[in-house]
Amino acid sequence: MRGFSLWRALIGGPSERGSDAADRRIPDGDGGPAEDAVDRGCVRLGADGRFLDADAGAVALLGESASTGEGKPVARLRLMVLKRDVSDSEVTDSFEHDGRSVSVTLTAVPEGVVRADLCAARKPADAPQETVLELVVDALEYAPIGALRISDEGRIVGHNRFLSDWLGPGGSNAMLGFEFLPLVAEHDRDRVRQVIAGADASGETSRPIDVTVGGGDTERVASMFVRRPRGNPSQRVVYLIDVSEQRSLEVQFAQSQKMQAVGQLAGGVAHDFNNLLTAMTGYCDLLLQRHRAGDQSFADVMQIKQNANRAANLVRQLLAFSRQQTLIPRVVDLTEILSDLSHLLRRLIGETVVLELEHGRDLRPVRVDPGQLEQVIINLVVNARDAMPGGGRISMRTGLTETVRPLRQGDEVMPPGEYVLIEVIDTGTGMPPDVQKRIFEPFFTTKDLGQGTGLGLSTAFGIIKQFGGYMFVDSTQGVGTTFSIYLPAWTGALEATAADGPRRLDTDLSGTGTVLLVEDEDPVRLFAARALRGKGYTVLEARSGEAALELLRGENPQVDLMVTDVMMPGIDGPTLIREVRKDRPSLPVVCISGYSEDALRQRIADAESVAFLPKPFSLKQLAQAVKHASLPIDPGS
Repeated sequence: MRGFSLWRALIGGPSERGSDAADRRIPDGDGGPAEDAVDRGCVRLGADGRFLDADAGAVALLGESASTGEGKPVARLRLMVLKRDVSDSEVTDSFEHDGRSVSVTLTAVPEGVVRADLCAARKPADAPQETVLELVVDALEYAPIGALRISDEGRIVGHNRFLSDWLGPGGSNAMLGFEFLPLVAEHDRDRVRQVIAGADASGETSRPIDVTVGGGDTERVASMFVRRPRGNPSQRVVYLIDVSEQRSLEVQFAQSQKMQAVGQLAGGVAHDFNNLLTAMTGYCDLLLQRHRAGDQSFADVMQIKQNANRAANLVRQLLAFSRQQTLIPRVVDLTEILSDLSHLLRRLIGETVVLELEHGRDLRPVRVDPGQLEQVIINLVVNARDAMPGGGRISMRTGLTETVRPLRQGDEVMPPGEYVLIEVIDTGTGMPPDVQKRIFEPFFTTKDLGQGTGLGLSTAFGIIKQFGGYMFVDSTQGVGTTFSIYLPAWTGALEATAADGPRRLDTDLSGTGTVLLVEDEDPVRLFAARALRGKGYTVLEARSGEAALELLRGENPQVDLMVTDVMMPGIDGPTLIREVRKDRPSLPVVCISGYSEDALRQRIADAESVAFLPKPFSLKQLAQAVKHASLPIDPGS
């Protein structure tokens, strides 16, 4: 066989191993090969059916009991002798034993003896065994790795079926005569040439290198080994092991670690900035109480506050990217939100861009923060506008979709389920594949220097992930780009989240009572204490959780409300709440933090009785939160 001889050459053949080794057979159980493909034996019986004796072949064929005339096979033979007349001619018969058909020839011999000659086909397990070479050839032919032998001209002179199915037309010997290097990606060919040329003459296998093989849909990463066969040193044996999935997982793991590190850094920076911005915004509010509109300093103070608000928006982007920003989710009708938002979007995109809005039928509601979702949509639409400097069309479509298989793009895998789909489609310049792979990375932007922070899409991605959703991108250069947002369809009752909405705000924000203010950042604590005293409250200040507990347990003052930061060194906010409520179980609490409310509530046992105020906050927002937390809730309101 031609393929067999090629494989004999591939694995070495007699020139390398010795012809006697190549032809060596795996021994049978009895220590040697059988002479033919049948088992034979003889049993002697009397003419009256009596058992006389059985030779070794019959015992091996019928079992050990045949040596003493016992067992069903001997009983069958005795019955045959009694039923058949074997006095003057041979009689043939057969019976089944141990999964085989046993042929019987009965012959009369002198002295009233009947000879029963037995013959049965040998069991498959006892059939002649394959040679070692044949077994190795079969193993290599169907092994899940690519194995080939190349000549000194670089052409394939032998290969296994897997290689052809993987990189060629498929089938045995289908790639004979092919050049090997064109199967390797161009950027890896120089390295492959060096490894092939440097293969050790000792016949040892080279150290592996990763190379890209195939092309298009069949492009894979392979770990390549090369050796120079001792029997024919002008040729090379090459092994290719597909490691694409392994390398992909390694890249994903490294990317996830990088994104986690950047997210932790962004979250930490945002927390510190929130403290600074809270103080800046708060003191601006205090200044505005003395410098009203028309005052010479009013415009300067407002400019400071406006820039502080812009900085707060940037901090919210950092927190959104790190998925730690504060959300106020509620169940909403997506059609209503997009319809209301479309008026603002048309003003943003200008006259040269047409906005088309197509609502899907029978949409399910979704549970999102409406303000944050609007920011995501605005970001996508503005990016689409920027991709069409000469004008074009932006289409927004919604629909209800149900996936039965996981949907994957890059590192993201969306599980099967029912989703509400939002598509933002533009007719812009599109993106090349290398840009698409990085489009959701933080600080990555295709805009000119100074025109973008690179946080827009990473922020949008983080917000959608906090909603439990997924965002994918599909783009073709010169055709356009489609961003697809999948939000989990809400299956619960709409009334279930009515409490998530904000309460009615009072115009009178003054109050009475004693407030314990716990905040480790001096500027934030000083502003908050001054603001609350200005509204009529008595304020007790503590710089840490330990100081607050010492004050409560030592002086035991009358406290009507506690306002505490969440992140503090030593005893943090959630721990402080648990300790204080051991002695004061009904004490109202307001938590202030720049991190997400969901993360806070997971750490507090009785989270429903704790109000939350996100940083940075203004004087008015602080006064509103304190008044609402200190007043009993009217069930009828």
